[in-house]
Amino acid sequence: MPRFNPDFWEIPVPPDFFDQFTTEDYFWYRAPDDEYTEARRAKRQAVLEQVRRIIAKELTERQTECVQLYFYKGKTQEEIGNILGISRRVVSQHLFGVTRNGKQIGGAINKIRKVCRKLGIEFP
Repeated sequence: MPRFNPDFWEIPVPPDFFDQFTTEDYFWYRAPDDEYTEARRAKRQAVLEQVRRIIAKELTERQTECVQLYFYKGKTQEEIGNILGISRRVVSQHLFGVTRNGKQIGGAINKIRKVCRKLGIEFP
């Protein structure tokens, strides 16, 4: 008996089941509003490229390492700390900054947002 896998459910269907659908029902069919989606995707790619340049130019080396590991590689703060030889708390400070006297200070994300506002970059 096969093991149950909740990520993949196979459902038996009769061979002629898919004959009832039109071409427009298939996933590769491009509807007119897909052009809007494509335009939005293109704008998003352009913004992401600008953000990558900001990360490379504006952040410190340690902030850049933390951002790349956290957002691009999907590592946890704990894992990043182990890789870089620093504590999880310091990784968090590099990424998100700290709050002093009710004001947010430092952090790669804050710096990226600040530069984006300065350059007029809006996220789609």
